[in-house]
Amino acid sequence: MKLLLSFLMLLFVQQATAQHSVLRTNGFSIILMGHKSATFDIAEIKKYPQAALGDVPIKNHKGEAKNIAKGVKGVLLKSFFDKAPIATEKPKELSELYITLVASDGYRNVYSWNEIFNTEVGNHLYVITEIEGKGLEQMDGAILVMSLSDINTGGRYLRGLEKIEVRKVE
Repeated sequence: MKLLLSFLMLLFVQQATAQHSVLRTNGFSIILMGHKSATFDIAEIKKYPQAALGDVPIKNHKGEAKNIAKGVKGVLLKSFFDKAPIATEKPKELSELYITLVASDGYRNVYSWNEIFNTEVGNHLYVITEIEGKGLEQMDGAILVMSLSDINTGGRYLRGLEKIEVRKVE
């Protein structure tokens, strides 16, 4: 009986682990108010200006050091909205928008329009194009997004970016 329970527990753990695996992405879409506005593949992403970000410490939600991403390069996330501009009738309506980054495994990060376009957070939110000499084609779970202005960077460390959804708060 103990052997059977051990076997069942092992199966359960393997299935639970598989549910958290991130499928590799080779591009992402921006979806404005439910309508696809732009799509970016790896070749398109590489056309944008890349910033050298140096070594980035990755901390979990408790502030514990988990890793150091070395030799990081990236493109500001808000740069991609040049190809998918957010149009509103009144500028005040922009404050009612939220932006959700969605990974291939369903993991989500949420930002407000103001946070990305009207604070320093947006100046430090990157689509990562290189880590430790590995480009987008070789990175695990590419496409990766990091918010370097976060105190604990792991909370909004998103692998496998699949889409960016822009919606209005109801």
